[in-house]
Amino acid sequence: MAVSVKPKDVNELLPTEIVFQTEYWAQVKGRLGWSPCAYDIQGASSANDLLVLVRPLGDNLFGAFVPQGPEFAPDQEHYGSYLESLSESIAGKLGSGVAFIRYDLPWLSPYADALENNPEPGFPNVRSREMRMNIGTQRWNFRKAPLDMTVAHSLVVDIRGSENRILGRMKSKTRYNIGLALRKGIRVFRAEADQLPQFHELYEETAARNGFTSGDERYFSALFSTENGEDGRSEAVLLLAAHGPDVLAGAIVTITGNYAYFLHGASSDRKRHLMASYALHWEAMRYARSRHCLVYDMGAVAPADFSDHEFYGLYRFKTGFGGRIVHRAGSWDFPLDDTAYSAFRNHEVLQSLG
Repeated sequence: MAVSVKPKDVNELLPTEIVFQTEYWAQVKGRLGWSPCAYDIQGASSANDLLVLVRPLGDNLFGAFVPQGPEFAPDQEHYGSYLESLSESIAGKLGSGVAFIRYDLPWLSPYADALENNPEPGFPNVRSREMRMNIGTQRWNFRKAPLDMTVAHSLVVDIRGSENRILGRMKSKTRYNIGLALRKGIRVFRAEADQLPQFHELYEETAARNGFTSGDERYFSALFSTENGEDGRSEAVLLLAAHGPDVLAGAIVTITGNYAYFLHGASSDRKRHLMASYALHWEAMRYARSRHCLVYDMGAVAPADFSDHEFYGLYRFKTGFGGRIVHRAGSWDFPLDDTAYSAFRNHEVLQSLG
């Protein structure tokens, strides 16, 4: 499946509801030292383009990252051959020093049906997944990335219809907890960017409690110091949930077209019995509806009811809001310099082990 790319200006990216493929996201990453590149994809069945973010890795080496792209998906049996052709064309435009291209695919996982209908066996092992991705390729070069760039499995809630209909699709316990939070005086409000330090403090507390690395405050600032794209389709919103003077939970939600995405969340150990996070998500849905969104993507969950999965707690919490789990294909690497790629990958794995 032959495809090629043609460079263009980032401000010419086509409208999309994938925030990570917008001019806005290119500006966010540009403020953090990444170099955004945009390409038209030629040879696809419809108009299609791509945002690629080039990140310095040191020693004149770079990695090229494609966040939730490309949006166009071929038939599943052609995933690998399509990406191989695309990679070779992109590599010819990036210049020397790029060690690999990493795709964080928004495409439906080949294992989605199995996870929906018979999740008990779980995923095949990594080697089996790599063999499937490389079928039909010439170089047999794709490697499953050790970490997914964004979210491979997310809980997506349909927020069309009346508020009562949305609430009616939730589990009864979730509805009860939303009501309890509101009765107990939890208020959720849209905060200004100067309140980001409060959110970041909560985020560090959440990271320490759950054992993940806290995000750099510069990153959160970049989300709110970046202009929307010229089409005015993208924005970031900071919501905080408070009880009296205490801020108990927060969320950063991006809105792109008709799609709202829960990008980051944080919560305090204080007053957890007041269920502030339930009220926070409900207000985020209501705000998204006011901006004419049709979907509220709650982000990461376990792919199914897997009690040993790192996101099982998120699965139990978020599935209470109704919706469905969307299974994406995850992140895949196309090495261009095997030695440099292997060194980066080993470093990445060691970092993930703490």
